[in-house]
Amino acid sequence: MTLTTADGPMGAHLAMPTGAGPHPALVVVQEAFGVNEHIRDVGRRFAREGFVALAPEVFHRAGAGIEIAYSDVPSAKAQLAHLTNAGLEQDLAAALATLRARPEVDARRVGVVGYCVGGFAAFLAACRLDPAAVVSYYGGGIARARPGLLLEPLLDEAAGIRAPTLCLFGSEDGGIPPADVDAIRTRLASLAGEHEIVVYDGARHAFFCDLRPAYHPAAAQASWVRTLEWFGRWLRGD
Repeated sequence: MTLTTADGPMGAHLAMPTGAGPHPALVVVQEAFGVNEHIRDVGRRFAREGFVALAPEVFHRAGAGIEIAYSDVPSAKAQLAHLTNAGLEQDLAAALATLRARPEVDARRVGVVGYCVGGFAAFLAACRLDPAAVVSYYGGGIARARPGLLLEPLLDEAAGIRAPTLCLFGSEDGGIPPADVDAIRTRLASLAGEHEIVVYDGARHAFFCDLRPAYHPAAAQASWVRTLEWFGRWLRGD
């Protein structure tokens, strides 16, 4: 489907559960490689669990339907270099509004989940927008600026977080050192509300993606169960 933003049309992949609803819903935010088969499959997995899942193409300002091979890291970095906090905020606000307007969705129960740069985007949504719950997978750049990127760290904005927020990391993530995870943990611990940090031993960056060499089956399965429990608690009222 296509969403409208101030910077033009934004493509998105929509996955629907069975039944008329109204259902809880999730914005599923991509990795650095676009809304590719993995992200579409993640959306379908959430739909099988009863969530309407919408994955917006946050690279839309550079073109429609951008998918990058996992082996082509330079192209992924080139796309990441154009992203801004303001642009991500605009895209996520459009995705949240689109879900809330759908008759199959309970507008009070819409959350955000993201992976890699999508994990950063999910944390940004928690800081700046009004999701009902958030899960951030290995979001880099939350604690400190990353060279060559326009994205700005978010910990100074964390006081704005109102949604229950779960952050998931791998202990062997070379791009997100333990000091960054500790900084996020300390900042969240200073806030009211429900927040949790989980670090999976032996897992690298992108441990959830079963199409990448970093896939860690045990961490992926454990994080999936925890994610469903988190959204089950805060979006479904399990």
